[in-house]
Amino acid sequence: MQPIDPYDFYRVGDLLSDDERQVRDTVAKFVDERVLPNIAEHFEKDEFPREMIPEVAELGLLGCTIDGYDCAGLNYVSYGLMCQELERGDSGLRSFVSVQSSLVMFPIHEYGSEEQKNRWLPALAKGEAIGCFGLTEPDGGSDPGVMKTVAKRDGDDWIINGAKMWITNGCLSDVAVVWAETDEGKRGFLVERGMKGYTTREIKRKFSLRASVTSELFFDNVRVPDANRLPKAEGLAAPLSCLTQARFGIAWGVIGPAIACFNEVLDYSKVRVLFGSPLSHKQAIQMRLADMSRRITTAQLLVMQLGRMKDAGTMHHTQVSLAKWNNCRMAIDICRDARDMLGGSGITVEFSPIRHMLNLESVITYEGTETIHQLIVGGELTGVYAF
Repeated sequence: MQPIDPYDFYRVGDLLSDDERQVRDTVAKFVDERVLPNIAEHFEKDEFPREMIPEVAELGLLGCTIDGYDCAGLNYVSYGLMCQELERGDSGLRSFVSVQSSLVMFPIHEYGSEEQKNRWLPALAKGEAIGCFGLTEPDGGSDPGVMKTVAKRDGDDWIINGAKMWITNGCLSDVAVVWAETDEGKRGFLVERGMKGYTTREIKRKFSLRASVTSELFFDNVRVPDANRLPKAEGLAAPLSCLTQARFGIAWGVIGPAIACFNEVLDYSKVRVLFGSPLSHKQAIQMRLADMSRRITTAQLLVMQLGRMKDAGTMHHTQVSLAKWNNCRMAIDICRDARDMLGGSGITVEFSPIRHMLNLESVITYEGTETIHQLIVGGELTGVYAF
């Protein structure tokens, strides 16, 4: 019998195709060699590692599930594995790729015109253009239906007024996918940097996602041509479909920090001597390590089935909510426990748990809080939505 792999207790890797395994291993190598040696410093300095954008693009990670338009055309299990490995490095890097892929390239591909696709998708795939997703507002987080950003027709143009909040990549972006209320319902627009009246401001003094750019977007009578409206995006269902894409990646991604923290504390337990023997010899430590392994294994199996359903076209959006809810809770609990098991060392950037733990405070909140996903699942089970 083969020995147990502590990081793949149920041999989930055996369920992968050769292509999926190659994607996982390629991104893992990039994270080990390029991300992990530098990411703690970027986190400490509150700066996004912009120098990695060309490298991420060169690996074909941006919009990787799209066929054509210079995109890789990978399946969704491969995309999930990519998110897992990137977030093993840092949630900020995975967030950058998720926004570019799931919240910018996906809506352009799904709801855009052929002209919009040809203009933006190749540039976004190559990292020559950066995008952001403008849905969340200062007064509307969990309830996007109360949108206050408005777009009014003016001849062949639209005039947009309003503001968006907590926008990843906002100050980096060349194009923003902006959702606004119109007389015809909610619609999506491609707002380009340089359009008069469109400004961005970076949100600083964060204690989470410090290796990520988080921004506010402001629209003061921004004139946008109708050619920049996403013609197939009608109603709230369009931006919510984008969130489903992003939540899928998150459900996979957060397994990365959990594995990273589990790895560190498992190694630490074998060398840290307390009361005459290594921590790994203590019953309490073994029980906590076993619980981490149980939670990680459950999460791995959950997203594997989720990915297979998504690739088969049978996945329901509430199944994504269950996975995002379960796996974010799993990851943040493991990171917090790993921080505790490392003792004083756990609060320094020399070890990863405090960084991952702080990042996950944002990840468990964005793209739907834990409570929102519980209510989505509860509503599906009972037929009554109790928001």
